[in-house]
Amino acid sequence: MKPTPRSAVRRALLQGAVALAATLPFAAPALAQATDFPTKPLRFVVPYPPGGPLDTMARMLAEKVRGSLGQPVIVENRSGAGGNIGADLAAKAPADGYTLVMGAVATHAINPWLFANLPYDPVKDFAPVTIVASVPNVLVMNVEFAQKNKIEKLSDLIDYAKKNPGKLNYGSGGNGSAGHLSGELLKARAGINVEHIPYQGAAPAQLALLSGQSDFMFDNLAASAPLIKDGKVKALAVTTAKRSSLLADVPTVEESGVKGFDLGTWFGVFTTGGTPAPVVAKLNKAYSEAMQQPDVKQRLLTMGSEAAPMSSEAFAEFVKNEKAKYQEIVKISGASLN
Repeated sequence: MKPTPRSAVRRALLQGAVALAATLPFAAPALAQATDFPTKPLRFVVPYPPGGPLDTMARMLAEKVRGSLGQPVIVENRSGAGGNIGADLAAKAPADGYTLVMGAVATHAINPWLFANLPYDPVKDFAPVTIVASVPNVLVMNVEFAQKNKIEKLSDLIDYAKKNPGKLNYGSGGNGSAGHLSGELLKARAGINVEHIPYQGAAPAQLALLSGQSDFMFDNLAASAPLIKDGKVKALAVTTAKRSSLLADVPTVEESGVKGFDLGTWFGVFTTGGTPAPVVAKLNKAYSEAMQQPDVKQRLLTMGSEAAPMSSEAFAEFVKNEKAKYQEIVKISGASLN
């Protein structure tokens, strides 16, 4: 048998090496990227104005993860269009993990059904990192109205509404807001006829409730807790499936007899879709550890939430389920925005 020419051996070895490399085209670069990540500052977009709970928590976490990531995290407020402008910035960013966004129930579960031309896909265009907080809303009433009409619990409110169709009204932060959707879901589930008054934000809606311009509203628990404590508004029920530790004596809407009611305000960290999984895992680790620090946990408690970070996979599944749930709720509300 004649020996195989050296050129043929070299060709065979080269072909084998090429074939092996072809089976792992992205693994080595992705692994190297995760090992080095991050090598420059990160951008953390908050799609709402400064001073709100999402902004406050984003800034707190940005300081906490700086040590573990070894790079500063720069928080940038880009508000507008119900959170869509800021969310779209992260959706369109390079898929490298350097752009984060504090997404929320509005940007990722409500707006897809509320806006006819959403500029991003809330599932495909994002890589979920971890949930940060899940906060109940609470049904609160004008104190004078409640006292005058002897309304002590949610069933009393429903009875009054059924006896006086169209006479009750509720305020919200605007069409399509969490307060609006909660009100419309209550109408549908309880079979009552009450009028909706949209305001330009939750703060004006709260002032309208205090002044008696509206009879009740579904408000963020963190915003209402001080008013409830001071007796300025009357709390009837919380909107989530479980009671809140901040209002342990206030029942849930479902406990009060309205079945199929489980709504809450949540927000969490996302990065751009297509970001390598090892990079997402590194971000998840940094933010999950930050959320376990005592001062962060205490801050979350004041908002009515507890630190319960998720894996990126669990958070992705949670977002998909929330998006599906709000399809029905937005349809019930009749709300839509261009």
